[in-house]
Order: sequence, then structure tokens, then C-alpha cells
Amino acid sequence: MNNQRWLSQSFFVFFFTWGIFLPYWTGWLVQAKNLTVADASMIMAFGLVARAVATMFVFPFMSKFMSNKKIIITFTILSLVAAVIYIPATSNMSLLLITLLFSLVYPTLMPAIESGASSLVQQGRVHYGRSRSYGSGGFVIAVLIISMLTGVWGEQAILWSMIVGLLFLLIKQFMPTPVILLTKPSKEDRKQKLSMKGLWQVKTFPVVLMIVFLLQGAHAAYYNYGYIYLQELGVNPFYIGMIINIAVIFEILYFMKADTFLSKWRPSSLFLLAGVGSTLRWVMIFIFPNVAMFIISQALHALSFGVAHIAFIRYLTRSLPQEQIANAQGLYSGLALSLSTAILTFGGGYLYEIQPGLAFLGMIVCTIPAIILIIMTRKSLKY
Repeated sequence: MNNQRWLSQSFFVFFFTWGIFLPYWTGWLVQAKNLTVADASMIMAFGLVARAVATMFVFPFMSKFMSNKKIIITFTILSLVAAVIYIPATSNMSLLLITLLFSLVYPTLMPAIESGASSLVQQGRVHYGRSRSYGSGGFVIAVLIISMLTGVWGEQAILWSMIVGLLFLLIKQFMPTPVILLTKPSKEDRKQKLSMKGLWQVKTFPVVLMIVFLLQGAHAAYYNYGYIYLQELGVNPFYIGMIINIAVIFEILYFMKADTFLSKWRPSSLFLLAGVGSTLRWVMIFIFPNVAMFIISQALHALSFGVAHIAFIRYLTRSLPQEQIANAQGLYSGLALSLSTAILTFGGGYLYEIQPGLAFLGMIVCTIPAIILIIMTRKSLKY
């Protein structure tokens, strides 16, 4: 099995499902399950907390006893079961409980696949950016398909599309897999992975983790309210998918060249670029509450998300030992991609109720401190 091809296909299929979940799930709860924006935001925020717990603790623990492939298969099956249970749910409490279950299993697939990617990159066998661009491509296709399906069958199509996507992801896992991802950790590996103490002893890691916590958390309003915000601006559901995809297209363009473009930049320089781009993005949406400016701001996703993500992956593969990659990926997914978003989602829902643009402007409460932290530490820590 060609390692590059395997990683590209895995990213594509997973992020196809992610393209259903990330931009549409809050809107699905509001439109298909008749929740208020505040109630849906609260449920999603609790789900993000559950996601943080799973990716920070459950995934690193299981990676000590199971191969990467078995972890992916296990969580894909559990995610499929949780998605099916959504079908009959109608009450707020049942939707909360199912969302907690789904959030404990489905998002854990991300650090599992990313951890496998980091292991392959360290061996020098794959180009991360090239394969990751396929994931963004899967995201784009999913968003376009969902925008068309919801235009015909309504928001109920979102859940059924997720179920079909998870089935494809499960089928993918029974195809040939790189040998390194089939290996079950030995007792010696388990001892090395058992504690995160060694990870925290890397003096740059806590600072880098705080930076990505702030930069990735700043996407909370966009992920949760972008779809609803465009609806309120009067955009046809079919075109909403196209507008959301503009951000991912710019992300793809960056990922395709990430292995060579700005390759000599240190992670701290990339983080600084991401922080400035992110701040500009949210301020633009607040100052100019119209479709045209929202579309223009989408180009900055390549900086706010793409550059920040590549900066962390570059730091991970260059600065950390292989036995700590699973722990680092778990913390990144749990804290930077989940808990920070959950915290901002709690407040973002109420800001959105006051004025939609305030939810986006509120994200600079993360980006500006991130910029300050980078400037204060980049020279002394040299990361």
C-alpha cells in the first residue's frame, strides 16, 4: 500500500464527514430538531467539552494498547451507532445525551488519523500538506453536496448524509494499511507513552499549546453560526455551501504548497501570521455585516486555520519524540480544537442573540492575546 495514497484517502473520507458535521450540525439541531439558537449552542458546547475529554484522555490511553487502525475502526463503529440513535430523538435532554455520546467517539477519529500522519511524516515517507489537501477537498465536496441535498429534502438530509459518510469511512478501514499503523504498542512503548510528563518537560510545548488553544478556539463563531448567519443575510441554502467552501478552497491551496511554501519560516512566525489574519477576519465580518464582505473574509481561513495548523504539525514533527506524538495530538485536538471552541461557544450563543456580528467580533478575545504571547516568547524560546 502506498503510504501517501493511504493517507490522502483517509483524510478525504474523514473530512468528508467533517464537512457535514462542522458547518451544519448546529443548524441541523435548530432547523430539523426545532431548537433555539441558544439551546443548540449550549448542546454543542457541552458536546465540545465531551470531545475535549475524549481526545485528551481516551485516545492517548487507547493508543497505548491498540494499533492505530483498530482505534479508527472502533471509533467509526461507535460513531455510526450514535448517529443512528439521533433519528428518533426529539427532546432537548435526549439530544443533549446523544450529542455527548457522539462527541465522545466521532471527533476522536481526527487525532487518530493525524497521529498516524505524524508517524508517517517522521519516517520521511509522506508529504503532510499534500495529503491534508485531499482532506480539505473532501470537506469542500461534502459542503456542496449537503447544500444541494438540504435544498431538496431539507435539513433532515444532514443526518442521513453523516450516516452514509461514516459507512464509507468504515469500509475504508478494511482496505490495506501502512505497516506502522498496524503495529500494536509493545510493553516498552507503553511505558514511554504512559505518562505525559516527558511532553510537559519540553519547555516550548506548553507555550505552543496555549497559542493553538487561542488561535483555533477563535473559530467557534464561524463553525457554529456561519451557516445560520448566512441564512439571516438571506442567502439561498444552495449558495451557502458555495460560500462556506471558499474558505476551504483557500485552505486547500495553502496545504498543497505547505511543504515548500514558507518552509523556512519557524513555527512561531507562522503562528504570528495566523493570529494577524484571524483578527482581521473577525473584525471585517463585524464592521461590514453583508454577504460580499463575508465572502472576502473567507480567504483569510487559509491564515486563521491553515497556517496555524501547519505550524503546529511542523513543530510536532520537528521538536517532539515519536512516542509522545499521540499524547500531543490528543491534547491538541482536546484543548485547541475542542475545549477552547466549547468555552467560546457558551458565550457566543448569547452574543449572537444580541447581534450576530458580535459573536464574530468576540473571537478577538483569543487572537489578540495569542499575538502578544507569540511576540513575548518567540525569541527567548526559539520555537
